[in-house]
Amino acid sequence: MSAAPGLVAELEATLKFFKTTLSVFDSDDEGFAPDPALYTVAGQVAHTAGTVDWFIEGGFGEGWEMDFEADIAKAKAVTSLDDAVAWLERAFANAIEVVGGASDEELFTPIADTRIMDGAPRMAVVSGIVDHTAHHRGSLAVYARLIGKVPLMPYS
Repeated sequence: MSAAPGLVAELEATLKFFKTTLSVFDSDDEGFAPDPALYTVAGQVAHTAGTVDWFIEGGFGEGWEMDFEADIAKAKAVTSLDDAVAWLERAFANAIEVVGGASDEELFTPIADTRIMDGAPRMAVVSGIVDHTAHHRGSLAVYARLIGKVPLMPYS
């Protein structure tokens, strides 16, 4: 049995959980950040989307882009929650397409660029995506509480 369907299911569930937490926000909240140095709500979502792309490119593409300051600036430049969510959906759709279309041989092949996840198989990027997305889902849950909203249980 191929590993790809289980990995795709994990990516789909991760996006669903994230969007459930995100569902309490609206456009009035997109610019909220608890401190000017931190990501806004829209920036949190954009950063999450960009990191999904980063993991897929690092594991299956040309390798790891290590200009993190540029990545932070790109995410912070996104001020529209709708734009950030659209990016998130595109990033997950691409991740699902790449991972779902990979053979087991490709999934178990070590990541070529050893600067990150040295020696790990390509499919390990799914765990990275899940973990990183959960981290920002938690941040957004805190943001929701700071503006008087109650985040929904993501797993229902």
